[in-house]
Amino acid sequence: MEMEMKDELQAQIERLAGAAETLERLVSQQSLMTADGEASIGRIVAMVGSTESRREMGLLERLAEAEKTIAELRAYAPVSGTHQNRRTLPVSLLAKQEGAAGSIDAGALDAALVSLSLEQRIAVKAQLLRAGLV
Repeated sequence: MEMEMKDELQAQIERLAGAAETLERLVSQQSLMTADGEASIGRIVAMVGSTESRREMGLLERLAEAEKTIAELRAYAPVSGTHQNRRTLPVSLLAKQEGAAGSIDAGALDAALVSLSLEQRIAVKAQLLRAGLV
């Protein structure tokens, strides 16, 4: 009986030793995989960082080009008054030129203003009222 116990105990010890060896191999494989994973993560982070820096550099170049274009446009812009290129006359000048000859026909005025939006029509009519033409 004692021999059987010793044999059984010896078998269990051998199985435990085999399990310990298997665990050691698994741990070493896991540590290798972890090292590979960390290296992969490092490469991914480096790739993302370089992509972001390239994108940032591209945006900075575009910003510099836009600022240069704005500076060129400002250099060519006229320096004098804001109404230098104005093609329409203010209503008050129109009234002075025509004199106080009379008022404008309402039907003709509405026909002339039909292409304008409602807000623009109201503004034109207000100017004409201020000038005394309507």
